[in-house]
Amino acid sequence: MLLTSLGAVAATDVYEFETEEQRERFKRFTYELRCPKCQSQNLAGSDSMISQDLKRELHRLIIEGKSDQEIIDFMVSRYGDFVLYKPKFQANTYLLWLGPAALILVGLGVFGWVLYKRQPPEIE
Repeated sequence: MLLTSLGAVAATDVYEFETEEQRERFKRFTYELRCPKCQSQNLAGSDSMISQDLKRELHRLIIEGKSDQEIIDFMVSRYGDFVLYKPKFQANTYLLWLGPAALILVGLGVFGWVLYKRQPPEIE
């Protein structure tokens, strides 16, 4: 058991930063960016080889002083919109953003229609 835990510690990458702000940006990005291999894991929760590559690339971009938008643009140009947990509101993501609201409205409409049809007939 001790050997297993030592292997896990050795596999963890440690990134050095010049400022605490850089460390916080790195941490925030690892939670906001999705691993391209793992279907629903962010970079912070993934140990896949590609997520490790993305973390190294993210570290390099932050150390080089790239802005948040430059980092996002780089990751999207390389891996597509899938890498973002919160994709931009654009033509190919309308359904993603508006779909849940449309389904709720349709559900409320069906619920209202069913309630209307279940009313007892009026007696004259």
